[in-house]
Amino acid sequence: MKIALLGYGKMGKVIERIALERGHEIAFIKASANDSFNGLEKVDVAIDFSVPSSAVENISTCFKNNIPVISGTTGWLEHYNDMVALAKQTNGAFIYGSNFSLGVNIFFQLNEYLAKMMANLTQYNVAIEEIHHTQKLDAPSGTAISLAEGIMQHSKFDAWTMEKPKSNEIEIEAKRIENVPGTHIIKYQSEVDTIEIEHIAHSREGFALGAVVAAEWILGKKGVFTMKDVLNLNSI
Repeated sequence: MKIALLGYGKMGKVIERIALERGHEIAFIKASANDSFNGLEKVDVAIDFSVPSSAVENISTCFKNNIPVISGTTGWLEHYNDMVALAKQTNGAFIYGSNFSLGVNIFFQLNEYLAKMMANLTQYNVAIEEIHHTQKLDAPSGTAISLAEGIMQHSKFDAWTMEKPKSNEIEIEAKRIENVPGTHIIKYQSEVDTIEIEHIAHSREGFALGAVVAAEWILGKKGVFTMKDVLNLNSI
């Protein structure tokens, strides 16, 4: 499989190594917003881990060239519905993930299951804490937002906030600490006890592997998918 890397920072380099280890070829690299798309047309799939300001152009250009896209860039989601519409218009293939780690996607599912169980236990408040490295550009993390949305689907909560929460809001606390790949904690707390689930990433390896697995899975498909489709979690 010939892969385009759109974004060539730390994540892009780990994706490159894992893709090569799995027998794929890196046929195109766009390292910065100023680089051209010349040569993009020769690839089978694109993996976008760029920056928020480049994501829409990268994704759009791929769809217009009939190239499936795996996007792990966060911070641009106000344009997500536009990209979904363009994918359908061009009969393209698209997976956006706030986090491609296989373990995190299982954590997403666990989070939703726990939210269902806690939905009628109104004595509990829920909060999310996320910790990332100091180079992370967006806060809260896309993963934390996805976790909040998973809770909102199955509970009384209908919004999230980084301020003091109202009764219908989930508080998200974002911390930035040097050399932390990513930690996410869901905490349900009442006057008598606390229930907590946590995912700790030890390196970028898990994110990169998941992105490559998603690229392998989407090849030959048409439509808009999620990592639930890749991992066959929709039936759980």
